[in-house]
Parts: sequence; C-alpha cells; structure tokens
Amino acid sequence: MSTYSVQAKRWARGWELHIFDAQGAEVGVTQSHTIAGAGRMVRDYLALQRDEDPDAVEFTVRAELDAATTAEVEQARKEMRAVEEAQERAAEHWRSIARRLRDSGLTGGDIAAVLDVSPQRVSQLTKAS
Repeated sequence: MSTYSVQAKRWARGWELHIFDAQGAEVGVTQSHTIAGAGRMVRDYLALQRDEDPDAVEFTVRAELDAATTAEVEQARKEMRAVEEAQERAAEHWRSIARRLRDSGLTGGDIAAVLDVSPQRVSQLTKAS
C-alpha cells in the first residue's frame, strides 16, 4: 500500500491538490472543484500518472486555510482527541466497576439498579475485556 499526503490550496475554481509521497517529495498536482471530491481526483491522478492501484493508496488531505482558521481546526482536533481518550478511560472504569460488583456477589439486576443501566448493558459491561 502506498501512502501519500495531499496539500489542498484554494483557488478560483476549486482546490489545487499537491500530492507528496511518504518521503515528502512532491509527485504531482491535480485539481478538484470541491475538497470533498479531492479523494477521487487524487486516486485518479495516481492511477493515471503513476500506475497506482486506486484501492491500494492511502492519503490524508489537509486544506490550506488562513492561519487563524488552521489553528482553530487543530485546537478542535486536539479537543476531540482528548474527549475520545477520556471516554475510553471512563468506559474502562465503568466496566471495571461492573465486574467488581459482579465479583462481590451482586446479581445483574442489582448491578443494573446501582449503575442505573439496563440488565443488558450490565451483561455487555461484564463481558467486555
């Protein structure tokens, strides 16, 4: 599988897509009317110009925006990652509590009442590894 990065630069008719290989060397430029269509255009370009299998190509597209917006987007990404990590920690804590309650002899129904969840959720929590 080949890996690329794409820098999308806004212009009057859409987006100019600068394609870079894994070593950072620019391999070509193509265009797309929308950033949403960039993936298809990059795959088509790589298939035609570099004889790449479109299904064997991975890439990330980063839109070049003004500095303030770029900083805001990056901050929002960091915040989302922090939320996802906190959610994973909370879910593991929830599973740990459910297993500990089960191991202490509480029934599934009692655990459901203590945790204020359904018995089915208790079953999921105690089965999860």
